Amino acid sequence: MIQSMFALHLPILEKLLRPMIVYLFLIGFLRLFGKRELAQLNPFDLVVLLSLSNTVQNAMIGDDNSVTGGIIGAFALLAINWLLTLVLFKSPKLDKIVEGTETVLIRHGVLDQAAMKKEALTELELKSVLHKQGLNSYAEVEKCVLEPNGTFYVEAKTPSSDDAERREVLALVRTLSAEVRELKVLLAARG
Repeated sequence: MIQSMFALHLPILEKLLRPMIVYLFLIGFLRLFGKRELAQLNPFDLVVLLSLSNTVQNAMIGDDNSVTGGIIGAFALLAINWLLTLVLFKSPKLDKIVEGTETVLIRHGVLDQAAMKKEALTELELKSVLHKQGLNSYAEVEKCVLEPNGTFYVEAKTPSSDDAERREVLALVRTLSAEVRELKVLLAARG
């Protein structure tokens, strides 16, 4: 039993190369098919991503179901991910090519239909993103960006309650500072 758990059915080099090749192709395909696949906006996209892992499983491990094969495959995936991350960190130009660029979907409350079409987003999906941020309409949005990694950055036009409170406190501090300066002038004049 122990021997069957750890005996490799494929050469070690093949066990290392299979996951690395599949990984690189998946990175390319995800880049090709856009940020939407990473954003997981609807159940269909989620099903695609979940099915994708099962679809490429045999390509990664071949006919080998041993523990040793799994460990070698996991090592290969982690190694290629680490190596690619390191290369992209050291080469911002290559990172921009691989990662892509952000897409501005809303600017100053105006929806960019061309950007929506480019990212294959429906208005219903975008409204769902805005609702999660506590916003009800495009008019309330200063800027909405779909980042290269599939996340959304949403900036509201009206400041949050924390921002408003911070501004109020700063205004009070400025007022107090001015009053202290006036008192110093008055005291200096009397003295």
